[in-house]
Amino acid sequence: MTFVPAGTSTLAPWTLWITPETAGWSYAGLRLLTLSDESVLFCTGDEEMLVLPLSGSCQVECDGVRLALEGRVSVFHAVSDFAYLPVGATVRITGAGRFAFPTARASRSFPVRYGPAREVPVEARGTGRINGFCAPDAFECDRLVAVEVLTPAGNRSPRPPYENDMLPGAVREQIYYFEGGPGYQRLHGAEEAMTEVSSGDVVLVPHGCHSPSEAAPGYDLYHLNVLAGPGR
Repeated sequence: MTFVPAGTSTLAPWTLWITPETAGWSYAGLRLLTLSDESVLFCTGDEEMLVLPLSGSCQVECDGVRLALEGRVSVFHAVSDFAYLPVGATVRITGAGRFAFPTARASRSFPVRYGPAREVPVEARGTGRINGFCAPDAFECDRLVAVEVLTPAGNRSPRPPYENDMLPGAVREQIYYFEGGPGYQRLHGAEEAMTEVSSGDVVLVPHGCHSPSEAAPGYDLYHLNVLAGPGR
């Protein structure tokens, strides 16, 4: 497990820049972008991507397609629209707010697509919930999987510890991006570790049996979970 403190992995204009190379693995990545009524132009290269508003709204232009993402006030207030960006695309994002870009190195290309908030599956788990906007059974991608998990204060994400390498499709690489908190992330198995996390922090889990995140009493916790591997 690798802890990446908020603000320590950036590459302008990205306020968070995690690629397979910087993470030391092969597939999964995550970028964050903060905009103030401005535009950013970039290319997806060999990665498929999602555009997920964390706060605010934006317009997406990609391969001649224009999409408006309504967004939300914050990750704790609502489910958001999102968009899918294929490999080899040129993209312009215009808007105001903070936006996450989960990525996966991919070998197949799908068309640009809009994911409306009303179609995002929301599952109650204990006292929290999971927004499965890009779960394998909810949205088609090549290798990318991404879900949002909200954990109320004083609780833990309602899954038992599990082993990445034993999941169907051998999904091995996993990124946790946190907001709110403080909270905690624990790793079990041959390597035992626990780290405190709060807004903007990231935890990378390449393997091992790890428990879900835990929210400290009095503090709600959110995490965006990005997974990718040789199969989905």
